[in-house]
Amino acid sequence: MTNKTLLTIAFILSGLSVATAQSTSPRLLIRGDDMGYSHAGNEAILKCYKDGIEKSIEVLVPSPWFPEAVKLLEQIPTADIGIHLTLTSEWDNIKWRPLSDCPSLRDADGYFYPMLRPNKNYPKRSVVENDWKLADVEKEFRAQIELAMKKIPRISHISGHMGCTGLTDEVTALVKKLAQEYHIPHFDKSIRDAGIMSASYLGAHATSDEKLQSFMKMLESLEAGKTYIFVDHPGLDTPEVQAIHHIGYENVATDRQGVTDIWTNPRVKELIKTKGIQLIGYNDLPK
Repeated sequence: MTNKTLLTIAFILSGLSVATAQSTSPRLLIRGDDMGYSHAGNEAILKCYKDGIEKSIEVLVPSPWFPEAVKLLEQIPTADIGIHLTLTSEWDNIKWRPLSDCPSLRDADGYFYPMLRPNKNYPKRSVVENDWKLADVEKEFRAQIELAMKKIPRISHISGHMGCTGLTDEVTALVKKLAQEYHIPHFDKSIRDAGIMSASYLGAHATSDEKLQSFMKMLESLEAGKTYIFVDHPGLDTPEVQAIHHIGYENVATDRQGVTDIWTNPRVKELIKTKGIQLIGYNDLPK
């Protein structure tokens, strides 16, 4: 066998090895939630896509900074954008209202209730503790979907803020119906059925340093051939976000700045490259 033949065989085997590695590499969907909740949140989410590892962005359509979100998303035309359907407005110092005429989903001041389910810090101020109507949920979800599609035509999927799309079996069935009607996939309920595993911090994650170490451990733990999703909320530690909080979650600014720091960290990006982790979006998932 000639040297030329041996080189040819080696080249072919090398190519097959690379192809096999690529086909069995872990796949990871990094999802940034709640675009629209603040100006700094919008900036952070944009940064995490442009300079970091974020691949999917979930937009709160009724939120006060939604118009700015629409404009900022024009800067990243290839980003994977989801409608983050919501029935709640959880923060104490900033609120948003339903887009539709849905009295059973409004509190005494006309805002969404702060909580979806009973919370001892907000007694009687959750959706389920009030006389909510399925017809109002459908009306509001339709309004959010239609405004999102009007302003962001490339919407690729639907998700639920604070788990609202799984409020009850009836709401889950409603969202499935709307997803089919508007031809927008809804993954929240079926993501495990599609073989996608939820990834989370492995260890403490109260501080930025703890977040980094626990996120790196999570990356190290990903198994070849499996698909994972990691969800968090980028933000910036600014006076604006320092004023955003609710009882039980007061350190919003520092917590969400930590997410932004991790998702744009060179060490994180290098580890992803070294391990051959494929960063994907919802468009890469089976419909």
